[in-house]
Amino acid sequence: MAKRKRLTPANPMFLDAAADGTAPAPHARAPIADVAADSSASAALAEVADELNRAREDGRMLLRLPLDRVETGYLVRDRLVVEDEEMQALIASLRERGQQTPIEVTPLEDGRYGLISGWRRCQALATLQEWGAGDGTVLALERRPDTAADAYRAMVEENEIRANLSYFERARIVDVAVQQGVYESHKKALQSLFSAASRAKRSKIGSFVIVVQMLGDRLGYPQAIGERLGLRLARLIDLYEDQAQTLCVDLTVAQFNSAEDEQAFLGRWVAEAEAFERGQDRPSSSAKRNSKPAATPAVESRPLPDLQARFHPGEQRLELSGPGLTEALHDSLLEWLADQR
Repeated sequence: MAKRKRLTPANPMFLDAAADGTAPAPHARAPIADVAADSSASAALAEVADELNRAREDGRMLLRLPLDRVETGYLVRDRLVVEDEEMQALIASLRERGQQTPIEVTPLEDGRYGLISGWRRCQALATLQEWGAGDGTVLALERRPDTAADAYRAMVEENEIRANLSYFERARIVDVAVQQGVYESHKKALQSLFSAASRAKRSKIGSFVIVVQMLGDRLGYPQAIGERLGLRLARLIDLYEDQAQTLCVDLTVAQFNSAEDEQAFLGRWVAEAEAFERGQDRPSSSAKRNSKPAATPAVESRPLPDLQARFHPGEQRLELSGPGLTEALHDSLLEWLADQR
């Protein structure tokens, strides 16, 4: 029997050899495979882009924005004063550890952003940039509030958690939101902006609104008004509206060197009004707004050329104001007073 030879597979290089004996080029993929691969890659990219857009719209994606593109005055801020010690501590933290918490912004026109929350962080980062210790950028989360009310509510909620706002500052932002037409009434503003607060807290904030409306522009240190003094002020302003107008005039003229001096002045007015109230036999509601605390010191005024003199007998205090009050007049008065002794 003849011995069989084992056949080996043919060398593929020779199967499709060209006529000139050169090796053929490797087989290309079928066109349908390329189409499928391109479609898969496009779908993946579209899915990633869609997810990034959703993350940005939902406020889940961090943006690094130039500080000069953030409009810090987009909303009226609820915080009136930032203590220098607090700001210095924040600056030191940002310099040592960097920005740990992003600000919140909403997109405006021309690539700019309106600040919702994070005003102190923006100020601290701007200070670092001036010192040459920052890169002039800020980490931010993009929010898209449907209404102005949503934007104000977001700012208030963030500050209620992070900042120790006074009752005056809380009441002020309620009044501002109503004045700007964001809410129809103070009641609706309170319920919306401070929805997470207790009913008792909302009631106290609402009481402070009358203090904001009557005295806000005339106070030098309104954020220093404590809860107890503010609530007493609110009740008495509502009870004795005419006398509250006199208090406004006195505050406009008075010059206080510290919050303590201003608090003492307000405290005296409250004490005198309460003393008068205790001496009355339950004044009727129709007469209460026209009543005047008898213990309140009278103020006598005398017109002078370019000068106004106001004498407070109860406090043994004389006030001079007006363009005629010059350094030369001050020196002359001191010389005259010295001669009277």
